[in-house]
Amino acid sequence: MSSFLEILNSKKPVLVDFSTDWCAPCKQMSGILQELKTMVGDYATIVKIDVDKNPKVAAKYNIAGVPTLILFNHGEIKWRQSGVMSAMQLEKIIRTNI
Repeated sequence: MSSFLEILNSKKPVLVDFSTDWCAPCKQMSGILQELKTMVGDYATIVKIDVDKNPKVAAKYNIAGVPTLILFNHGEIKWRQSGVMSAMQLEKIIRTNI
């Protein structure tokens, strides 16, 4: 978990996708996040956390449903939402919440 915390505390924005392998909307988000990565490049880091494999991390951030997206900047939560969103919406959120 220390490497996860190091990522969250980095100098660039970090979007964390809390998801599972069995969740259909989570699978949909995978493609959206790949598209988002090409849009934001090195400006932001995108991390996927499987809540089934990382229950302590999920509990720490009170993840009740998947997919849940949380945007961090310097370790602070700047934005959070559950559900599927478009890459364009997410890019705007990243650029306006930092």
